[in-house]
Amino acid sequence: MQRVTPCLWFDGDAEAAAERYIALVPDSRIVRVTRAKAETPSGPAGMALTVEFILAGSEFLALNGGPMYRFTEAVSFQISCEDQAEVDRLWDALSNGGTPGRCGWLKDRWGLSWQIVPRRLPQLIGGSDPVRAQRAMQAMLTMQKIDIAALERAADGV
Repeated sequence: MQRVTPCLWFDGDAEAAAERYIALVPDSRIVRVTRAKAETPSGPAGMALTVEFILAGSEFLALNGGPMYRFTEAVSFQISCEDQAEVDRLWDALSNGGTPGRCGWLKDRWGLSWQIVPRRLPQLIGGSDPVRAQRAMQAMLTMQKIDIAALERAADGV
């Protein structure tokens, strides 16, 4: 069991959000849903109060706490992607109903910030050739969704 579990505060959509996240990322599942036995300030009897879920092997808790708090970019979740197909799939799914940002960042429909990062990105911008790394970094700074092929071309000076 993991000792520190992130708790994500939602305004009534904790179960829908957890279901969406686990559908997108392998090694993910809902562990337990605790439902209200009676009406609460957050919603009616029967609604999910908390949703415990595993996302890519890490434990999370989604809490339906009400409208008092919202997510900010001060906290985001980074997903490391194997290839462009995975970047495209996750970017399209998580940004649907949300807001694309810059440099691989986006907000999903609940306002939670995500970084969709291909494994190749840190290799390119942290490579041993400072000129290549700088060209890749400059290209990345112009992107919303990260385009691996465009980063490679930029790094190569093409």
